[in-house]
Amino acid sequence: MSDKEEIKEQSCQEAARDEKISELEILRQSLEEKKKEAEIVYDQLLRLKADFENFRKRSEKEKRDYLEWGKEKILLKQISIDDVLEQALKSAKSGGKVEDIIIGLEMVTKEFSKMLKEEGVEEIKCETFDPQFCEALDTVESQEEDGKILEIYQKGYTMNGRLIRAAKVKVAKNNGKEQKTQLGS
Repeated sequence: MSDKEEIKEQSCQEAARDEKISELEILRQSLEEKKKEAEIVYDQLLRLKADFENFRKRSEKEKRDYLEWGKEKILLKQISIDDVLEQALKSAKSGGKVEDIIIGLEMVTKEFSKMLKEEGVEEIKCETFDPQFCEALDTVESQEEDGKILEIYQKGYTMNGRLIRAAKVKVAKNNGKEQKTQLGS
C-alpha cells in the first residue's frame, strides 16, 4: 500500500472517528436533556402526590365534620322531643288526668313526626303488599283480595326516596273459593 493510500485511509479513519465522537457527544447531550426532563417530571409527580394526600386528608376531615354537624343537628331536635317527654312525665307523676297524659304523648308523637319529615323521612303507605317496601311476617287466608295488607306490625320508612326500613306486615292470601265459583259458571 502506498503512502497516499495510507494517508487517505488514516484520513477516512479519523473522519469516521470524529463523526462517531460527534454522534457520541450529541447522544450525551440528549441523554442529559432527558435526565433533566425526567427530574422535572419526577418533581412534578412528587408535588402532585403531596397535593393529593393533602386533598384526601382535607376531604376526610370535612366528611367527619359534616357527619358531626349532622349528628348535632339531629340530636338538637331529639333534645326538644325529650323536653316534651319530660313535661308529659311530670304531668303524669303529678297525678294528671289520663287525658292530659294522652295529649302529652300526642305532642311527643307530632314533634317526632315533624322532625322525621324535616330530615326527609317519610312513612310508607301500605295498602297492598309490595316486596320492595314491605316484609311479610304473616300470610293469612282471607276473602280479601290477594296481597292486601291486613295489619302493619311495624311502619316502614323512606328517606329522600330511598328505603331505610321496610314495613313489617300481615298479608291476605285469597283462598280462591269465590274465584272458583265465578270461573265455574
